[in-house]
Amino acid sequence: MAESPLRPIRRSALYEEVVDRLREFIDVHELQPGDKLMPERELAEQLGVSRTSVRQALTALRVLGMVDVRPGDGVYVTSTEDIVPSLALEVLESEADHPMIWEVREAVETQAARLAARRRTQVELDRMAAALEAMDESVAAGGEGVLGDRHFHQAILDASHNAMLQSLFTQLADAIDKTSQGSLGLKGQPPISLAAHRGIYDAIAAGSEQKAGERMRKHLATSAATVLTARRGRRS
Repeated sequence: MAESPLRPIRRSALYEEVVDRLREFIDVHELQPGDKLMPERELAEQLGVSRTSVRQALTALRVLGMVDVRPGDGVYVTSTEDIVPSLALEVLESEADHPMIWEVREAVETQAARLAARRRTQVELDRMAAALEAMDESVAAGGEGVLGDRHFHQAILDASHNAMLQSLFTQLADAIDKTSQGSLGLKGQPPISLAAHRGIYDAIAAGSEQKAGERMRKHLATSAATVLTARRGRRS
């Protein structure tokens, strides 16, 4: 069966909606660096969500450089500039095989693989295995396995249970998709990537943080080198 050209819908987590509401609140009320937000409990009540969702949202905003969470004191606005989305826009406007994208992927996904080896559930392992099976079927039929590849990497990020890494990965999702498509579109690359994925999965399933991280790093570094070499060849 031919691979569907439709991309899967990315369902946003509740905390991401809270992030959007808080950004809107900061903008509408023209809050400035140094201004204090209302207490966590009050935020949860007004938004109609749990304090856990508010906490996750504040963590994401801290990663974005927009707030400073001071234990025992409160949450303060530190910047009204949306740092990570600005970076994502810059990356998306660059070439799809820009080295910067691969470097960011290596940093984020290597750590995600380590954490996934420590924290993954059986359900998450099953998701990874299903993604590998889908990729295998596609490659066996002469396809590139793009959808299976995407689902495999997303499953690992989810299994890391780290809201900061997940937020960064989501912000750069389109750029990351382009790097994967650039790699898997090269002749002979899909089976190589599939084999690397299986090695990463085995390490995560075995709970080996060191092997999972190293195998993910090697996979991304090798893929990057292959893509960049191909780009230089096209330009020469």
